[in-house]
Amino acid sequence: MVIGASENKQRYSNMAILRLRQHHHPVVAIGNREGQVEDVAIITEHPDVHDIDTVTLYLNPQNQKAYYDYILSVKPKRIIFNPGTENPELEDLAEKQGIQTMEACTLVLLGTGQY
Repeated sequence: MVIGASENKQRYSNMAILRLRQHHHPVVAIGNREGQVEDVAIITEHPDVHDIDTVTLYLNPQNQKAYYDYILSVKPKRIIFNPGTENPELEDLAEKQGIQTMEACTLVLLGTGQY
């Protein structure tokens, strides 16, 4: 799941969606505007999804607050805080629920085979 998804090809969230798909990962993309990145629809609502392995964040900590309950409710195995999204408050909430957190770059993790 990519939160902070964008159709703008210059945005890291857009690049992450493309790379995740290249690596055959299913992607749920949530943004503040509906759109499309190749075969992935960007939605604005919070779908009731299950079996989410990873939430990768592309929102600054202030904008993440509106997503706290949703992120925790989908019970991902981990949350990746990409550069600029580091958020000790959300990291603490997630870790208390047994969700692994990482301050890392999704693009680097995919590029080095560590995703």
